[in-house]
Amino acid sequence: MKPIFRQLPTLETERLRLRKLTLEDLSDMYEYCSNEEVTKYVTWDTHKSSSDTKQFIEFVVSRYEDNKVAPWGIEYKQNGKLIGTINFVSWQADHKIAEIGYALSQDYWGKGIVTEAAKEVITFGFHHMDLIRIQAKCNVENIGSARVMEKVGMSLEGKMRKALFAKGEHHDIYMYSILKEEFLHSIKEGVN
Repeated sequence: MKPIFRQLPTLETERLRLRKLTLEDLSDMYEYCSNEEVTKYVTWDTHKSSSDTKQFIEFVVSRYEDNKVAPWGIEYKQNGKLIGTINFVSWQADHKIAEIGYALSQDYWGKGIVTEAAKEVITFGFHHMDLIRIQAKCNVENIGSARVMEKVGMSLEGKMRKALFAKGEHHDIYMYSILKEEFLHSIKEGVN
């Protein structure tokens, strides 16, 4: 495994800067992590105080230091605000497979932000992590997340019944994926 996460590169898109999280992000992150609409479909609990957010950021920073999978913060360039996170929630380097996940401030929903960030992270995964498959899962009720996966060129592979246990309940989830050859073809065709 290359030391990708210790020196997690900053990625830039037209509107976004994807970068390491720092404790300076605490206020911005708490703002959206404490919103129950944002945390409705994620596996982690709504942050009840800024100490929950601080603990999470410290955990992420330790993962950077240990060269383990850790998120990029999504910074909105126009105002310099941290508005979400995106990451490879898992990476099976031997199998060349990774899974992405993301969370975004409700104030920025419906603007194509996660789609923009996900395209950049997928590009990074195929070009710098030697991946052949990138997948993502979402709760079947999370229509917005499913739309993001479709917009980045992922294909729906199916519904996995009661495949996720989170917040005391089993949930049905959709599995999406994109293969490296599909991604390269879409670039060649000018789709992505």
